[in-house]
Amino acid sequence: MPQPDLVIFDFDGTLVDSEIIAARVEAELITAAGYEISAEELSELYAGLTFKDILLRIEEVASIPFKVSLIDQAEELVDQRLRNEVRIIEGAREAVASVTAKRCICSNSRSERISFMAEKTGLGPFFSGHIFSSLETPSGKPKPAPDVFVHAATTLGANPANTFAIEDSVHGIAGAKLAGMRVIGFTGAAHSYPGHADVLTEAGAETVIRRWADFPGVIAALSEWSDA
Repeated sequence: MPQPDLVIFDFDGTLVDSEIIAARVEAELITAAGYEISAEELSELYAGLTFKDILLRIEEVASIPFKVSLIDQAEELVDQRLRNEVRIIEGAREAVASVTAKRCICSNSRSERISFMAEKTGLGPFFSGHIFSSLETPSGKPKPAPDVFVHAATTLGANPANTFAIEDSVHGIAGAKLAGMRVIGFTGAAHSYPGHADVLTEAGAETVIRRWADFPGVIAALSEWSDA
């Protein structure tokens, strides 16, 4: 059976159910700063972006200037909530363990945040030394830029064309596609919404899964299809 060179997992909202926790904190802060938005709206429109980029995009459409201090405030509050509340998504550990090829995490979160959540959820041992934060790559450009994906593939000696990325957001899919990778969409986290799978497919995911139990069969089938 053909094997991929590398399998890249997004982290927030893909392996751990952290996206909705962050969205709730960020929506409260943005609303208090003068732009009313719900956690659900924030997730649907801006999932996968850094909080800084979310603020910049809202500033563009609403002409509301946000204080820079809001970013540090959000980081501190989100970290507090995640340390107490974050949980692994059902089946994620088994899905990661099923990968016999090289595997890594590519995320827009800080590596420190990824690490403490990975340890809390028992995912840490699967990704030792293979956690890539877009903020800590040579360019520092977050998704939807492809830089973190390219950096991971280069570091791990993988051919992007034979690499799979699993993503829950349009912005993550865009970055992986720009890096020349194949993408599987994921909609099994608490922040998912009606039509989410269609949105990910339109963004370029080859297929979309809602349960991690389906992952081994899907990646095996897609690997065979690539070899045809």
